[in-house]
Amino acid sequence: MIRLKYHTPGTPPATLLPVGTGGCAPVIRLIQYDKADYAEHLPGSVEELDALLDPKKINWIHVCGLGDVALLRALSARFHVHPLAIEDVLNTTQRPKVEHFDNHLFIVSEWIHPDGEGRLAIEQISLFLGDHYLLSFQEEAHAGLYDPIRQRLKSGQGYARGMKADYLAYALLDAMVDQFFPILEDVGGAIEEIEDELVDRPSRATLHKLYDSRRALLQLRRAAWPQREVFNALIRDETQLVSPEVKIFLRDGYDHCIQIIDILENCRDLAAGLMDVYLSSLGFRTNEIMRVLTVASVFFLPLSFLAAVYGMNFDQSSHWNMPEARWPFGYAFFWLLCLLIVLGMLVFFKRKKWL
Repeated sequence: MIRLKYHTPGTPPATLLPVGTGGCAPVIRLIQYDKADYAEHLPGSVEELDALLDPKKINWIHVCGLGDVALLRALSARFHVHPLAIEDVLNTTQRPKVEHFDNHLFIVSEWIHPDGEGRLAIEQISLFLGDHYLLSFQEEAHAGLYDPIRQRLKSGQGYARGMKADYLAYALLDAMVDQFFPILEDVGGAIEEIEDELVDRPSRATLHKLYDSRRALLQLRRAAWPQREVFNALIRDETQLVSPEVKIFLRDGYDHCIQIIDILENCRDLAAGLMDVYLSSLGFRTNEIMRVLTVASVFFLPLSFLAAVYGMNFDQSSHWNMPEARWPFGYAFFWLLCLLIVLGMLVFFKRKKWL
């Protein structure tokens, strides 16, 4: 639930440790574009990348995989990135934030998405926004985040081709925010199903589903709240790296964050209330069972009394000792009396609305 990644206590600041990426070798992808042109490159080294950079175009350098520390050092030297910022890139449990440096903005965000096994995966996305470039780092080679943006750039759809690198940074942040909505829809639908199950047939399996939904909501909340601060910091940016035109789009992203947070709070309140519903349903079900058992016990109480009386071994020499024992219809009389008692009690309970 709570991801922690930290250096051994006493490690010097700006110490770079590689991030295991599950077999994903670091890959550099360079996308260059302006209003008229679009091109993609896969440079094999930082030197090759440096030769391809064009300050007259927007240069999007996207790095998938964080396992090559030497590559990260070379990139930080090329783009004059502070060593502490690169350390934060490798420390993939950073809280989303915005930091200002002399020639760029450092943006840390989180992309939350389904992992294909019914759980939520949180992936850190680190951005360095410069005047004519955007340097982005991603933990894993998932195309679900950047591929739709790349396709829009390639086709020329939208505003990106006519805007600067700040709009590209906004597009990535907006894609991360938009991912919250389908996840929230799934979690909300699961909570509604849990609510119906808790009312009709509460069980341990339903309780486990409720705990899973509450855990998912906690993950979403931990990712959504800092994301709002990222948008707010970029809106208030005074470094001129974020243009007034893009700040309008950022305000829209900020509104989406507020909407997501409101939905999350409502879902959390509903999930918390479902625990009370579970306990109430469980208590009601227990009371129903106890009522049935109590009524059954009350029905058998007079019958047990009669059976005990007629089951006593009296001396048959006296007429005062159990005269029904000598009566030919005594056995039938006993069962008729029991039946009348049960029917009388049943009518009495129905009139009292105890059944």
